[in-house]
Amino acid sequence: MKRIEDIHVLVVEDEAIIAMLIEDTLHDIGCKSVEVAPSVERALELLSAKQPDFSILDLNIHGTRSYPVADALRSRGAPFVFLSGYGAKGLDGDYKDAAVLQKPFQQIDLEGALRRALLQDAPAS
Repeated sequence: MKRIEDIHVLVVEDEAIIAMLIEDTLHDIGCKSVEVAPSVERALELLSAKQPDFSILDLNIHGTRSYPVADALRSRGAPFVFLSGYGAKGLDGDYKDAAVLQKPFQQIDLEGALRRALLQDAPAS
């Protein structure tokens, strides 16, 4: 399992204040680096250059669902969690069972989601 101190996180969030809060929280938790994408298009550009160890996807980005980013991550086996004010009720289609952090969330909730994703991504011993 990777250590939190070694991971790169992609945050897809269109609200600048929320993105900064998430970025600060991830740095407080100890993440090595955090990159923020304010749109689905920018997130896909970033994914074409580098694969994050973990991603946080706001479900609603400028009125568009972030499913294209989730599709790209899922196809690579990269862990992610959705953010939504509606919780899991806001998800549809192939993502009904995906991990979700309901807004507003606490630092401990974000850290827990990150640790669960890293555990799931760990190779079997």
